[in-house]
Amino acid sequence: MEFNVKKLASDAGVFFSRAMQFTEEKLGQAEKTELDAHFENLLARADCTKNWTEKILRQTEVLLQPNPSARVEEFLYEKLDRKVPSRVTNGELLAQYMTEAASDFGPGTPYGKTLIKVGETQRRLGAAEREFIRSASISFLTPLRNFLEGDWRTISKERRILQNRRLDLDACKARLKKAKAAEAKAAAVPDFQETRPRNYVLSASASALWSDEVEKAEHELRLTQSEFDRQAEVTRLLLEGISSTHVNHLRCLHEFVESQTNYYAQCYQFMLDLQKQLGSSKGEIFSGTFVGNAESASPAGVTSPPAAAATLPAVPTIPVVPTIVGVPNTVAEAVLNPNEVKPPASGTRRARVLYDYEAADSTELALLADEMITVYSLPGMDPDWLIGERGNQKGKVPVTYLELLS
Repeated sequence: MEFNVKKLASDAGVFFSRAMQFTEEKLGQAEKTELDAHFENLLARADCTKNWTEKILRQTEVLLQPNPSARVEEFLYEKLDRKVPSRVTNGELLAQYMTEAASDFGPGTPYGKTLIKVGETQRRLGAAEREFIRSASISFLTPLRNFLEGDWRTISKERRILQNRRLDLDACKARLKKAKAAEAKAAAVPDFQETRPRNYVLSASASALWSDEVEKAEHELRLTQSEFDRQAEVTRLLLEGISSTHVNHLRCLHEFVESQTNYYAQCYQFMLDLQKQLGSSKGEIFSGTFVGNAESASPAGVTSPPAAAATLPAVPTIPVVPTIVGVPNTVAEAVLNPNEVKPPASGTRRARVLYDYEAADSTELALLADEMITVYSLPGMDPDWLIGERGNQKGKVPVTYLELLS
């Protein structure tokens, strides 16, 4: 490799000159060329954009991947320009465990059936989470990274060049100022009474030398001023491009919000479907339990009317407790007619329905979102269910679908 001593010496001289100028500015011993207010505002806005973009990017990465080890692994794969391996989400892993547990407990048992249903919902939630992470990475994280690794690096590079051009300009101004001061001192009127004329000759020669030095300094100042102005314009154009960056990031932010909205809407729908499935299953188990208890508790020769289920569109079959007001004591009358049963004297409450609910059988009451109903509980009922009344209709309603008001 060819070694250029002159270029090395020139670069060292420039570096030393800039260092001297920078040090004197910090000590207040040299003047500094100030940028206009608009340019300073552009610089401040660019720095603010860079700082907040970094913070938003890092925190969004934490939101999408809370595991720091996984984030480090993804960072290394990205730097090595290799594809990040597919990773099972927590929901998908939970779904796998629930499915395997259901196989061991028995898929035909109530617990096994419920594990399968919940596991399938968790699998769907995990798949939705995977799609959300992929969409958010493409539409939001990638543009932010591109700005920090592309546009901002270019801006930083040009700003460093502008800073060097300014130091060169101020150093030339300082040299010109010193040369002019020396020229003025050398051009002072000599003393013609001096007995040795040689001093006058020396004075005239020094004045000519400083005049040449002033001309040289002025020439260098014009060159450095031209370079500074050109670099300032280049940097200004890049800084003004921050406005376009804001517009682009705004569009990406809208896409991120849309992806997040779709993700949470899917999760809500999945959980709502699961809640209905579990509510129906719970209603079947609840109804079967009470019917079995009623049959086993009935004395020989006493049977429930076969049409009782048809005439009970909204009230489950409940074992009779003697302390219930208005309920007969005889076990033979355990199957109640809702038109004959009155709510307890105290304990009724108003409730607002949160979601639509389809009755699983004739013992339940179908619900519509936002309607108002009266609810109360009877002794021996499952705490997750209440008796609901709407006009002349009565039946079991799940507590999770209600907002109790008073």
